[in-house]
Amino acid sequence: MKRFIQGQDRTQSTLLPELLDEYITEDNPVRVIDVFVDQLALSELGFEGVHPAQTGRPSYHPAAMLKLYIYGYLNRIQSSRRLEAEANRNVELMWLIARLNPDFKTIARFRNENGSAIRKVCSQFVELCRRLNLFADSMVAIDGSKFKAVNSSDHNYTQAKIKSRMQAVEKNIQQYLDDLEAADIISPKQSTPHQIRLAERIAMFQAQMKVLETIEAEVQSTPDKQLSQTDPDARSMQHRGGGIVGYNVQTAVDTQHHLIVAHEVTTVGHDRTQLSNMGKQAKDVLQKETLTVVADKGYYKGEEVVACVTEGITPIMPKCLTSGNKANGLFDKRHFVYDPKSNTYQCPAGELLIERFRSLEKGRPHITYWSSSCKNCTLKSSCTTSDQRRIKRWENEAILDQMQSNLESMPEAMKIRRCTIEHTFGTLKHWMGASHFLMKTKAHVSTEMSLHILAYNMKRVISIMGSVALMKAMAA
Repeated sequence: MKRFIQGQDRTQSTLLPELLDEYITEDNPVRVIDVFVDQLALSELGFEGVHPAQTGRPSYHPAAMLKLYIYGYLNRIQSSRRLEAEANRNVELMWLIARLNPDFKTIARFRNENGSAIRKVCSQFVELCRRLNLFADSMVAIDGSKFKAVNSSDHNYTQAKIKSRMQAVEKNIQQYLDDLEAADIISPKQSTPHQIRLAERIAMFQAQMKVLETIEAEVQSTPDKQLSQTDPDARSMQHRGGGIVGYNVQTAVDTQHHLIVAHEVTTVGHDRTQLSNMGKQAKDVLQKETLTVVADKGYYKGEEVVACVTEGITPIMPKCLTSGNKANGLFDKRHFVYDPKSNTYQCPAGELLIERFRSLEKGRPHITYWSSSCKNCTLKSSCTTSDQRRIKRWENEAILDQMQSNLESMPEAMKIRRCTIEHTFGTLKHWMGASHFLMKTKAHVSTEMSLHILAYNMKRVISIMGSVALMKAMAA
């Protein structure tokens, strides 16, 4: 085959074997993994087996197993069986773990037993990024996304699902009973194969009904009235107009280099109670006195905003308008201007709404305002159907007004949020594949997520600094 680049003859022997190190270039990412793990204090992080037992069969050093896993997640190889295969054929892995060949059970056991320590390794790399000044001075974006668990929708039960399935089974039983009754009229003296099949189907559905009744009792005994049979911690959540059984992963992402500063795996299907939690985590990691966080309106909750401001965190997000007045063609609260000096509201007609009384609603102190001129107002038909238009104000509403003012003074905030964090989740889900998590229960899923985020951050820092510069910074 002339005029083509020729490979080496497979049967050609060499006088001296080539060094394995010659196959790994100086800027290969596996060298970054090697340097990073070697500078970790594994025993202080909580890894088991750092100090081997005096008796028994020798074990693999945790450093080698950790390098294997970081390499796997960096190259989208999460399965312990696939990692076992790669260790026997991948030259980079042969170099990285010195040609060790652990079996898949040993590989899986390491991840299963060292979850807490692995999560700390992810935090160690984030701390390294902070020391290298790779984070923005005072701003992060916060968002959450739903990730699939190892639990199909068919093995997740809620009260509504149980009721729906019971109704379907009852309908099937009644249909087969009607068919069996008609068959008995046609052949009353002896059972035909058709009648036998109908009786078997009825018995099968009756057994399904007993199983559903048992599951219903289990659902009633759970705190949130939900049961997942495969992964007990997974929960059914709304996702893109449908549903997903999985976890809600919260992240805080740096707006400068889009590195993930903090993350947490939750089983709550919404984001409304996560703002202050993620803001505090990001602030602690960055070691800043003040911090600005941008989020979408799914995080809007008055108590969470106040909690952030109390901690020195400035949240920026749009208000979530829940009033139905606008849909009904009436003025909403935005048409009423509050004056803090006089403690009054001015309506669209120019009348003043004064404080009338204070009340406690769902544990939140409110002040109610209205004007005595509503009955004779020419705009009353566009304002209210009651005698007076009443406006309620929460005692901490000034903080919410300030947040709205901050958003208006920073119109690019939502674009920054979208460009910072949306692609982060897209990248992670692309790496994970169709089935996002391989492990079960929240603790193990958190370990998996930490490995994914460690790999994501490492790949981004290598892209920003280069492998050689990063290794020099780690060794310094």
